[in-house]
Amino acid sequence: LASSLSEVSQFDTRQYDSKMSDLLSSDVQDNLFTSYDEVYNSFDAMDLPENLLRGIYAYGFEKPSAIQQRGIVPFTKGLDVIQQAQSGTGKTATFCSGILQQLDYDIVECQALVLAPTCELAQQIEKVMRALGDCLGVKVHACAGGTSVREDQRILLAGVHVVVGTPGRVFDMLRRQSLRPDYINMFVLDEADEMLSRGFKDQIYDIFQLLPTKVQVGVFSATMPPEALEITRKFMNKPVRILVKRDELTLEGIKQFYVNVEKEEWKLETLCDLYETLAITQSVIFVNTRRKVDWLTDKMRSRDHTVSATHGDMDQNTRDIIMREFRSGSSRVLITTDLLARGIDVQQVSLVINYDLPTQPENYLHCIGRSGRFGRKGVAINFVTAEDQRMLFDIQKFYNVAVEELPSNVADLL
Repeated sequence: LASSLSEVSQFDTRQYDSKMSDLLSSDVQDNLFTSYDEVYNSFDAMDLPENLLRGIYAYGFEKPSAIQQRGIVPFTKGLDVIQQAQSGTGKTATFCSGILQQLDYDIVECQALVLAPTCELAQQIEKVMRALGDCLGVKVHACAGGTSVREDQRILLAGVHVVVGTPGRVFDMLRRQSLRPDYINMFVLDEADEMLSRGFKDQIYDIFQLLPTKVQVGVFSATMPPEALEITRKFMNKPVRILVKRDELTLEGIKQFYVNVEKEEWKLETLCDLYETLAITQSVIFVNTRRKVDWLTDKMRSRDHTVSATHGDMDQNTRDIIMREFRSGSSRVLITTDLLARGIDVQQVSLVINYDLPTQPENYLHCIGRSGRFGRKGVAINFVTAEDQRMLFDIQKFYNVAVEELPSNVADLL
């Protein structure tokens, strides 16, 4: 298997897909994974505690999504799981439910550790965990960079059931012994592909070494690169695998369009023409650099358009305030970089504009997956210059979708 994995890593993502399916269907893999075929069509059928069901229904879930139908129960049974599903399909609620079902609420010690690639996503997971576990009295804390180390230490020493955090800060807390690993029996990697591609691999391995050997492991990811399978081989015990094949990674419910802008400098006028339509609904505009976020925000404001903006150079407090404004609806348009795509979960977003196309086809899913979440309708509009034609072609091939030219009645689609 190790040699197969290293062989796979020689390919770029578009080429390695067929190689990956060979690897995943090979006899070697049969010894690596456990199959689990049960599908539960309702939350009631999952044998979850009454107070957890209350939290699930209060949060607004009515019927489990595909990943939830298959993924919650094996996790609640204490099995290792490796689950692949697109952004916006309810992966977060899947592992949150699995964790909340298994906690011993009488012991106020960290029993579950969840890692995420960005501060925004860690805080988003903390919110979902807290909401779903509201009637259970769960204590959750998000440990992420950009916040006070001392405050983290104070909260951890006072006692929590679950810690959600970014690898750097969590490792720091473990090293300082502010976070004690003795009671941790569940460990989840969310957006594993993103964490591995961001160079967190060594830190994740270091954290693994500090955890009890019998820890239950859950790996959740939109795509499944070879490195994620390597983690499976090294740290997991015959996990249940729930893989959504690439051709099932559809962006159903999200209408996708492109606008030919030919030159970069024509994008601004195009955006301003669209702005009246944007203001109808909450929308997110993605650009590829932090500098461009600032530039576009200034340009839009100088034309009296109201927009919010967020990117990684801002301090955490500022980002929190901006995201709060956007979530509350007091700001309707958010300009951001695609790196933060996975941390934005705003239920009302029904329009995403890729002012710049993402530099990787994989990131397209995470950007436009911000709209139409949990089966709601959404629209994605891509600004395409002459240089972007190739990337648009790659995206269509990668996801097996057709992106059509934007019709003039865009307002009717929202």
